[in-house]
Amino acid sequence: MFNFRDIGGYAGLDGRTVRWKRLYRSDSLHRLDGADRDAFALLGVRTVIDLRRPTEVSRDGRVPDFVGLDYRHIHPEHRDWIEIPYDETLGVGRYLADRYLELAETGAAGVGRAVGIVADADTAPAVVHCVAGKDRTGVVCALTLSTLGVSDEDIAADYALTSAASERFAAWIRGKFPDHPIPAPFLASPAQAILLFLTELRTRHGSIENYLLGAGVTPAQLEAMRTHLLE
Repeated sequence: MFNFRDIGGYAGLDGRTVRWKRLYRSDSLHRLDGADRDAFALLGVRTVIDLRRPTEVSRDGRVPDFVGLDYRHIHPEHRDWIEIPYDETLGVGRYLADRYLELAETGAAGVGRAVGIVADADTAPAVVHCVAGKDRTGVVCALTLSTLGVSDEDIAADYALTSAASERFAAWIRGKFPDHPIPAPFLASPAQAILLFLTELRTRHGSIENYLLGAGVTPAQLEAMRTHLLE
């Protein structure tokens, strides 16, 4: 794996801090083996939220079985990005923000389900992942952190941490599939993308909380999230 990390430690609401060791984000967990598998077991993860398409799960497989691990597969509906050509005149940040906004709208039910699971203290520690741990995972984590009162700047900085992981992931892909070029947006994670996404989602819905309520998350779930993920 290339992009597994804790999203704790950020300043949140009312002077509180996002708790460590409660929510992790990652690229696909199907490659867990050896020392990584042992390290994962020590984290005591209770829930894995897999945001990949059913075809991606069928192609690559899922997280290995661990005692006490609950596997949740949620596919937020969205167009395959292969169908949406990248326009270099827009820039990567704008292209990605547009994809995230589209995902938030067409996949609202799935996004709401994923955030609702994160909100439940009984599911923690939890891991949210997709293929690269960047886009679908980035959207769910950005919405979660925003609900916890983390600043857009810190959310964007967390998202941008994927850049180094993407370089390792890209090198691995090129080694396995040298004849398949990687489109620029597929592995890039500029802070601008998540800043545009959050700003424009608020413009559309009034607030991140309003968006999540419209996506099926309840006020009680939002309060539960703040209770167990902030200290």
